[in-house]
Amino acid sequence: MIVLGIETSCDETAAAVVLRAPEGQGRILSSVVLSQDAHAIYGGVVPELAARAHVDRLDDVIATALDEAGLDLAGVDAIAATAGPGLIGGVLVGLTTAKALAMATGKPLVAVNHLEAHALTARLTDGIAFPYLLLLVSGGHTQIVRVDGVGRYRRLGTTIDDALGEAFDKTAKLLDLGYPGGPAVEAAAAKGDPGRIPLPRPMIGRPTPDFSFSGLKTAIRQEAERRAPLSPADVADLCAAFQSSICAVIADRVRLALGLFRDSAPGIDPVLVVAGGVAANRAIAARLAETTAKAGARLVVPPPVLCTDNGAMVAWAGAERLALGLSDDLDVAARARWPLDAEAEPLVGYGRLGTKV
Repeated sequence: MIVLGIETSCDETAAAVVLRAPEGQGRILSSVVLSQDAHAIYGGVVPELAARAHVDRLDDVIATALDEAGLDLAGVDAIAATAGPGLIGGVLVGLTTAKALAMATGKPLVAVNHLEAHALTARLTDGIAFPYLLLLVSGGHTQIVRVDGVGRYRRLGTTIDDALGEAFDKTAKLLDLGYPGGPAVEAAAAKGDPGRIPLPRPMIGRPTPDFSFSGLKTAIRQEAERRAPLSPADVADLCAAFQSSICAVIADRVRLALGLFRDSAPGIDPVLVVAGGVAANRAIAARLAETTAKAGARLVVPPPVLCTDNGAMVAWAGAERLALGLSDDLDVAARARWPLDAEAEPLVGYGRLGTKV
């Protein structure tokens, strides 16, 4: 089974061709990703600019992906595209293009949940079996999910406010480090002293593996204002303290989630899969390696190019769904929001004064 995958949910215009063997093994035949640089001056992605760039670039990206795979459209078995969640303008560009290609060629269409694409990537790269635990950490999502099968997900924890990638970006913007924030904060943290400036470690010890990052972001702002004007050493130490706090929080939340996984799946050796752009952070990766080793669990992190948004993960998710006989009609709708676990209750945030209504 050969699937063309299209990804346009944020600011990467991507397409890829992936092969799935009958026994379930996968192979990437091509993968093309164009990142947009027009957003850096704004400190974040501008949805309208992103959608226009997808319109300008997507046809060429698809053509290049097919050419690098040595195929034309007649040589693929299906068209898969991200149908959500994401910036709705960008999602519409990719999904509409996929519909047009499916209609013109008579190939099946698969509307892919972007989060499911992240969740299933480790099956492409490492061939892991269900069930396993997923830590998804990206610019828009932070959650821990038990993955029981294609389309079968149980959310164990999520953020009650900011996503982790968002917290990195906002911290970088506050400290004038540029965009994207994750690599900039990590680079600055490597030069700093994580113990000089104490910062909170939110949610540690809570009985459910949920996250909160807005208070940490506020603490960074308050410390920065108190020390203004900031010296380069101040910036480095703030970044180091921020990253140290993040690592401690993630380790605590993952330990709890691994315990819940063991309780729900006795006799199964736990595997933790980490996906999303923040998975490329080396300090977080090292802390997770330490945490999983102590817990007797296996850690699987796909290559960084497959942790960030890409067409290969979309094509693979499409192939996994097609293998189960799942495809979509041409009237399938784009979705700005599309939870992995449709039965999970919306998590209402809470602060020191109690639950927020």
